[in-house]
Amino acid sequence: MSISDPLGDMLTRIRNAVGRRKAKLMTPASTLRARVLEVLQTEGYIRGFSQIDFANGKSEIEIELKYYEGAPVIREISRVSKPGRRVYISIKSIPHLANGLGISILSTSKGVMADHEAREKNIGGELLCCVF
Repeated sequence: MSISDPLGDMLTRIRNAVGRRKAKLMTPASTLRARVLEVLQTEGYIRGFSQIDFANGKSEIEIELKYYEGAPVIREISRVSKPGRRVYISIKSIPHLANGLGISILSTSKGVMADHEAREKNIGGELLCCVF
């Protein structure tokens, strides 16, 4: 099956798994997905993830979701820049989500990073998704 938006597919899988209160989920592996998951893990939105390689050359990522007192840590996760409409932002227009309680994930020339790290490094980029 061909997926036109792999990152959007992963975010939808996470959203669906959180809605069903699943502990883990699987998604096809890619470098961009792994970098976004690294940011989510660093910021404390997921417990962790691991890549599983199969004999046929394909690999998948197993994501462990995080819950606090029975409630999911990820309340809302949404894709901003899509294949049909890319969204690029400058350092001045990086949004502050939920008064600093949420994060925006950006793809910059220095790699995939959270909004506060992009502000520290004074670089903008493609606004991939927002999480809170």
